[in-house]
Amino acid sequence: MFARLTARDEWKYMLLLPHASAVLTFAWWFLLLARGLLPALFVVAMGVLVGAVQHGDNLVFPLALVGGMFVLVQVLSPLHLMVSQNLGSKMAAYLYDRLTVACTEPQGMAHLENGEMQNDLAMARDFDLGISGPPLFVSMDFIAAGLVEMVAGLVATSLLFGYAWWAPILIGGAWLMTHYLLRESGVWRDRQTNEVRMAQRHADYAYQMAVNPPASKELRLFSLADWVVNRFATHRRKLHDLRWEATRLRQRPLALSLIIVTLANVVVFVSLGYDATQGNLELRELVIFAAAAMTASMIAFGGLSWALDGAAAPAGAVLRLQPAMAEAGHLPDGPKTAENLPAKTIEFKDLKFAYPTTGEVTLENFNLTIPAGTTLAIVGPNGAGKTTLAKLLCRLYDPQEGSIEIDGVDLRDLSIDSWRNRVTAVFQDFVRFELSLRENVCPTGEASDEIILRALEKAGMADLVSLDTILNKAYAGGTDFSGGQWQRIALARALCQVYLGAGLVLLDEPTAQLDVRGEAEIFNRVIEETKDVTTILISHRFSTVRKTDLICVLEHGRVIELGSHDELMALGGRYQTMFDLQASHFEESETELDVLN
Repeated sequence: MFARLTARDEWKYMLLLPHASAVLTFAWWFLLLARGLLPALFVVAMGVLVGAVQHGDNLVFPLALVGGMFVLVQVLSPLHLMVSQNLGSKMAAYLYDRLTVACTEPQGMAHLENGEMQNDLAMARDFDLGISGPPLFVSMDFIAAGLVEMVAGLVATSLLFGYAWWAPILIGGAWLMTHYLLRESGVWRDRQTNEVRMAQRHADYAYQMAVNPPASKELRLFSLADWVVNRFATHRRKLHDLRWEATRLRQRPLALSLIIVTLANVVVFVSLGYDATQGNLELRELVIFAAAAMTASMIAFGGLSWALDGAAAPAGAVLRLQPAMAEAGHLPDGPKTAENLPAKTIEFKDLKFAYPTTGEVTLENFNLTIPAGTTLAIVGPNGAGKTTLAKLLCRLYDPQEGSIEIDGVDLRDLSIDSWRNRVTAVFQDFVRFELSLRENVCPTGEASDEIILRALEKAGMADLVSLDTILNKAYAGGTDFSGGQWQRIALARALCQVYLGAGLVLLDEPTAQLDVRGEAEIFNRVIEETKDVTTILISHRFSTVRKTDLICVLEHGRVIELGSHDELMALGGRYQTMFDLQASHFEESETELDVLN
């Protein structure tokens, strides 16, 4: 039983509180216990006052005692609320910190593309938005209130030992029995099932579509505003319905609970009344024991409230994600330095790779040798494995079979950080930092302004805005760029790293948002700036591809053709077919034909 208890998210959540703030956690528990003791102390003080009145004693001390208890009841509650709110905010920040570390610490990225972790990730990422439940700074007060009632009920019940040994056992046991009988209506039943987490994931997705810019154009163009709102409301309602079903009161156990507690209270109060009429109890004792018996009812309604379940769910998700992500994203670090690599070749030997979550083989029996200093283009249909090669070269994944050798050294034997210092890239989904132009080109701050300006000039973005301009209109003096301009910023970022010493450049559709003439102009500049390093280009535009030293044609994860543009055209194979097909679409466009020819 203890093992099951310690395995629950609620237990783990409470153990995490001191990590968020030890001082606030101590204050929270201290105030909780003090508030739990006050109802019983107030009952005793009232009994003392009644006894003083009955016997004609001096009322100064009894009135001061009752007044002091009353003031404490009024003062400790808002003080506890303030501590709860601050502790809840600290706990939310702590969980977000741990989640950030869990996501970013692994050297690989398999953990971020693992579908099995997405439900927990959605729970841990958006728990404080108030979609599935109140934020933690609100939940902590609900949790405190429930536990205060539990403590108050138990302390009040213990006062009945002063009356008769059986009284607290009978009435306390009856109220505690309700926890067992109504266990399916409390946190004892798991409310965070896979179905619940999936409903929250769908609700979060609809919410993100509604409030973030990427989907805004299609939502308006296709009149989907009502659709996305209804979708969000439907999934959120389903989320709450599932949780309500798990916690709603059941008729039969509720009726049985009422019978048990009614009988127990009748026995205790009849006994108190009988002893009072027989003169066995003084008035003050009757007041104390009767009030204690009534306060004992707080046991049933106090304790582990639904708010604890909702607050514990993201904590449990974070605790599960940390080891799971660490394992899924782990890549062993090699001992060798990558300084000045590649100097001779990059060689793929009998490579086989499948994404861990799907198991679908993307590359198989893949062999390719790239001479250092070469400009290589990789072409092929979607799903051929082009982007996968870029991920493997960046060592975001390791192959299941075969190897990637850099000047004869297995990539896995190289220090990951050392190798990545030698690699720069422009991916299709490049990052748009809501930072200054300077920080977008060189986020690490290693490059001088002269290097940054040179990179911007070669990317066609010179003198457009100040380096200090924030690239987001939400900030004072900020601005934003078109998709093509942002792509030039990403290119400038890659060029900046070349100037800082990168020896391998990966360009995954780097100019997809530029027109043909702009692409030709930028690519010529990039080739000129990277002539002393190895450049690998992934592109569907043959007007750019044809200018590279070598062209590799991929299909079904294998190299089917390799050579220069002229060699592959003369071969009359798959490359020529793709080139001619693309050229035929632009027969009426003089610009494209000029570039192709």
